[in-house]
Amino acid sequence: MNRNNFFKCLPLAAGVALLSLPVKAQQRAATTPNIVFILADDLGYGDLSAYGQRKFSTPHIDQLAKQGMRFTQFYAGTSVCAPSRASLITGLHTGHTFIRGNKEVKPEGQQPIADTVVTIMEVLKKAGYTSGIFGKWGLGPVGSSGDPLKHGTDRFYGYNCQRESHRYFPTHLWDNGNKVVLTENGQLEQMKTYAPALIQQQALRFLEDNKNKPFFLYLTYTLPHAELQVPDDSLFRHFKGKFAEQPYKGNDYGPKATVPGYASQAYPHATFATMVTRLDNYVGEVMERLKALGLDKNTLVIFTSDNGPHTEGGADPAFFNSAGGFRGVKRDLYEGGIREPFIARWPGKIKAGSTNHFQGAFWDIMPTLAQLTNAPAMPYTDGVSLLPTLTGGKGQQQQPYLYWEFHEDGGRQAIRQGKWKAVRQQAQQHPDAPIELYDLTKDPAEAKNVAAAHPDIVRKMATYMKEAHVETPLYPFTTAVSH
Repeated sequence: MNRNNFFKCLPLAAGVALLSLPVKAQQRAATTPNIVFILADDLGYGDLSAYGQRKFSTPHIDQLAKQGMRFTQFYAGTSVCAPSRASLITGLHTGHTFIRGNKEVKPEGQQPIADTVVTIMEVLKKAGYTSGIFGKWGLGPVGSSGDPLKHGTDRFYGYNCQRESHRYFPTHLWDNGNKVVLTENGQLEQMKTYAPALIQQQALRFLEDNKNKPFFLYLTYTLPHAELQVPDDSLFRHFKGKFAEQPYKGNDYGPKATVPGYASQAYPHATFATMVTRLDNYVGEVMERLKALGLDKNTLVIFTSDNGPHTEGGADPAFFNSAGGFRGVKRDLYEGGIREPFIARWPGKIKAGSTNHFQGAFWDIMPTLAQLTNAPAMPYTDGVSLLPTLTGGKGQQQQPYLYWEFHEDGGRQAIRQGKWKAVRQQAQQHPDAPIELYDLTKDPAEAKNVAAAHPDIVRKMATYMKEAHVETPLYPFTTAVSH
């Protein structure tokens, strides 16, 4: 989209304004489904057995793929948590999102989205949906303009701050605006209460409490984000001793423990396999509960991850082939950092056992759910509705290109258009730095830079990178090193 036109319809510094006037919430059509959107944390493309994982299996998530549609070319918003999730819930790529980095604020939380930013939850509320978020937020502290309760969410339970979520046995969680102190853990002194288990209990209760009305359940699981920690139970003991291990020495729980850093782990490989398996089990519990409540046939379930695999806390993505053979990990804009598993299940509407190669991204989710629910008001979006692809209908649009930017390590930009993938490194210091170009049909691992052989394509990609980025004072990019 032309940057001047973007400014006309989107006052970025003030947030994203709703482009149509509020209207009375409408009753959904009988065929409009409940929605369960499951977002894993730092799960790589190859971390599911449905996508090639061989060292452990994920049968419940694989079952979603067998009963629905598995996408092979779907992308996160970017390669780190907060901006990727902001892209997901606002329908904007990271050249336009209000949040573009993991910026901390005191005393607890991240840079809040503005009160004028419109989220999926707000759009669905106008369509008559009740929304619950269970897991990690990271887009604004409790009581701030970014509080999820100020953006269409009816119930939140979990970690408001993503820094706090680095600990799986934390001092506290949040239930809406109420601080839930986990006294058994003390001040990170003991590993007694495992936060993901508490969050899962509350998520299942949300299904029970809202079974008679349309709901949007947004499950932002922290698994398998570092730190690598699980309860010492039968699931962990199943994997303990199965793999060669390189112990990790970290910031342990105890009287001197602090939130930053990750605890030591003697069995990082076994723990990682346990964490992904636990995530898979949680998905299985959600599906069982939907079935028990008679809701599974009229519920759209989507599963994906916020970015590629991490290397912190003793994690070893190379051992598990977590990036699925693609180049890069979390924080990279190569395929391994942003291409994600993406599975959608809706019995009778989405063809079971199907595979789709559509090139989509997080900013397509808002327009998809808005069309699905007949939402009466929609903000500007960079995305397109995936509903024709999901349901086998006609008229599926494709964005002219997909765009990402990353605001750490000197700044990065990337474009995907058809078979071409363009990556620019050190983009803040050198806005005209050389562009790497890859032909993903021949070179999905991005091993051979063919920029020299295609100068016309490179020039076009440079134009896209320039037009897709709109500068913002909160996250300066092209002006970050100006004097």
